[in-house]
Amino acid sequence: MVRTTQISLSLGMILSNNPELKINPWVLMGVFCLLVGPFALAFHMNYPDEMYYRDAAIEMLRNGDYLTTYLGSGELRFKKPILTYWAVLAGFKLFGVNAFASRIFFLLAGAATVGLTFKLAKILFKDEKVASVSALIMAANPVLILSSGRSIPDILLVLTMTLSALGFATYLRKEESIPNWAPWALYGGLALAFEVKGLPAAALGGIGILYLIFNPWKKTSLKKLFHLPSLLVSLVIALFWFVAMWVMHGPTYLESFLGDQVGVRVASKAFLVIKHGLMALGLLIAIFIPWVLFSLPNLKSTIAKAWKENPQFSGFALLWGLAILGMGALTSKFYERYLLPVAPVLAVYLGWILVKGEFEIRKRGLTLTAFIFYGLNVVLILAGLYLGLKGHFVWFRLLFILAVLFYLGKLIKKGNKLPKAIAYSYLLIFLSYTLFTSLISFPHQGQQLKLALQEMYDMAPKVIAFRGNEHIGSKIRISLYPKTQLINLDRANWKTQMKDYDYVILEDLYLDSINSKQFEVYSETVNWSSKTIPDLIQTLGTSEFDSILDTTGKKYFLLFPTNNQ
Repeated sequence: MVRTTQISLSLGMILSNNPELKINPWVLMGVFCLLVGPFALAFHMNYPDEMYYRDAAIEMLRNGDYLTTYLGSGELRFKKPILTYWAVLAGFKLFGVNAFASRIFFLLAGAATVGLTFKLAKILFKDEKVASVSALIMAANPVLILSSGRSIPDILLVLTMTLSALGFATYLRKEESIPNWAPWALYGGLALAFEVKGLPAAALGGIGILYLIFNPWKKTSLKKLFHLPSLLVSLVIALFWFVAMWVMHGPTYLESFLGDQVGVRVASKAFLVIKHGLMALGLLIAIFIPWVLFSLPNLKSTIAKAWKENPQFSGFALLWGLAILGMGALTSKFYERYLLPVAPVLAVYLGWILVKGEFEIRKRGLTLTAFIFYGLNVVLILAGLYLGLKGHFVWFRLLFILAVLFYLGKLIKKGNKLPKAIAYSYLLIFLSYTLFTSLISFPHQGQQLKLALQEMYDMAPKVIAFRGNEHIGSKIRISLYPKTQLINLDRANWKTQMKDYDYVILEDLYLDSINSKQFEVYSETVNWSSKTIPDLIQTLGTSEFDSILDTTGKKYFLLFPTNNQ
């Protein structure tokens, strides 16, 4: 009965005719999973670094060592702490070894970050509207959405840093009393973040703690910050894996870890620092578009009022923003995902500025923005209908997108809850985009080879060597587990190494490098080439399609030596 009531209340909030903008964070988290999930939980887009965590998790399942991380070649890899590997491993344990399992906890981490952003704003301001706007801003953050669909550390880092930010917020708010959970959130979040990414988490945490101690508006005494139980537990969590690796593998692991954290990633040239700093600043603004544009009218006076009302949080948000820009500037290679750890704090600050500036009275700008994102979805669904008529049947997804568009159209027409219509329309774009990616990405090489090996039954090889794009190799590895183990061959000596294996999967790029007379092709995979997508779409459903795909597609071959027959 209670569960039925909760569901009824949630549906009531989604379909409510109340013009007041009020968001249930649990509903928003569910919508985030629903609209981003199909994009994230399959290999619609494969991010290169995912292979490190998938391959290591598969090896953990194979050898039972849940602490040591390996590459697909069997070499040790110590560049990142353990928590990201465990997130992939937990998915494999619960749901089997597949794309869905490798990403499910990262999608949930993205949704949880949206919910924690809402909570962060409520702690700081006790204002439902500020919390709602902040959560919508975070839900429609493109870097958060993309990171939620990748099994890499960044989404876990922002989740754990936001958990820590809840603790920071309790020390920054106006009330003198500190709840019992606050130090656990602050230090526990930082400890988990350290086990996700290492030194960047420690740097942000250290800056935040120093700010609590020395900021002139609301200083926090060392006595309040020193909470021995949470500090001890957090220290154990933060250092557990590092100590274990030292005991198991000695100082070699630490050299590899520090080489990645400091040596490889930190730039030394002044020009590069300035270039990456400007890139970081530009992207930090860009990831909050369109919301940052709504703050421009009366921005100076609104910021001044906000600073006067709550200087301690304003200073904290500014400091963490500058810190992440500085870290981004110092990297030897900059990625937009490096900005993500402080995005929830900045989303709360921006949400606060928007509400103080009464941004909802600017109906014209909000309506125009909602129409733009709505229109992008219409274009994508029309293209999806075109593909459906040509034989790519995704009718259930099309119908679901149409239902969401109908609901959003009603919101826009009434002019109510336009920020919600903007955020939901933005999220829907990623679901609508899968109408294309589900066509050009599947079946991928791993799926095709899995079918080929299933036809071999008990004759399927236990071990296969691989030479080709290692990101493709990771997708093949995840598809062939547990029956077949895939071993990456060395880039330099692969021709010599392949003689030790009865079966080899070879990318077409390398086929001319071997004596083809010595091998038989047992199976062949083919996938779309990005250069010929327009031609393939145009000929979809016709006899020309297979010919173009065979001529231009990217191929992998399952080979075995002729002397095995």
